[in-house]
Amino acid sequence: MSLQTWWIFVCAVFLICGTPGPNMLHILTRSLRFGFRRTLAAMAGCMSAILIAVSASAAGLSAVLAASPLVFDVLKYAGVAYLIYLGIKAWRDTSPVLIAEPGADAAPPTTGTSAFALYRGGLLVGLSNPKLLVFAAAFFPQFIDKHAPQGPQFAILVATFVVLESFWYCTYALGGRKLARLLTRATWQRAFSRLTGVLFMGFGAALLGYRP
Repeated sequence: MSLQTWWIFVCAVFLICGTPGPNMLHILTRSLRFGFRRTLAAMAGCMSAILIAVSASAAGLSAVLAASPLVFDVLKYAGVAYLIYLGIKAWRDTSPVLIAEPGADAAPPTTGTSAFALYRGGLLVGLSNPKLLVFAAAFFPQFIDKHAPQGPQFAILVATFVVLESFWYCTYALGGRKLARLLTRATWQRAFSRLTGVLFMGFGAALLGYRP
């Protein structure tokens, strides 16, 4: 892979990853509720979904989805239902915001949510959008030189994607911590929860009309 090709890939992925979407919104809200350190589990879940989608696309699943609209529609409607469920859940959420990280002079984090539950939530949010499979199948191959060994090229692209995606995860998570310090009033927290719910339901509605 040439340096120029890799640099174009870096610039494109940096912008794509930074664009707000279900994953980034989920990371921000988890950081708001549970703190940065506990949100690492949610980040790992979202990243696992991306790696699964990329691997599945490389294995030819994207071609199966393109050839079988019924399979794609089933995945799409399942994703729509889950995103709308998250929106309704966020709209009705009345749990308090964790103002500071666990440690000195900090309120205890929200209880009852394990690291595995946070990981599972991130994984489900990531997998709820079938556009991820189509993106992995249509975007990545453009940067692969078919006349050179494809394995090393694929590894470089995936590693680069993981680094840039992780950067934006951390950026949104840290933004969530700063936002938490502003949401000191219950009315503001309620308004933010409802805004989050509307955004998740909006993502679901947008996905409803999507075709690959």
